[in-house]
Amino acid sequence: MTFFVSMTDNFMSGWGGAVRQQSKYIIACDTLAQAEQIERIAKTRREMAYIHVSSKEPKFYPLRKYQVTRKTWADLGGVWKEGFQG
Repeated sequence: MTFFVSMTDNFMSGWGGAVRQQSKYIIACDTLAQAEQIERIAKTRREMAYIHVSSKEPKFYPLRKYQVTRKTWADLGGVWKEGFQG
């Protein structure tokens, strides 16, 4: 089963690829343990808000309002996987 962690990146919102938009970050994880790791790390980062874990993929964000970045667990490294025991 795939789990999804979605969040708003307040640092990236409003400029660059997200001019006049909110920047959404969605990470697909292979296990609940991976999703909980991403959630735990995201909650320590001041720029991340509205962090949610779900077994349903967030599908619709209107392009006029949101810039969406989708990643998988395998794409990530560094701080996101630091200390992972899963």
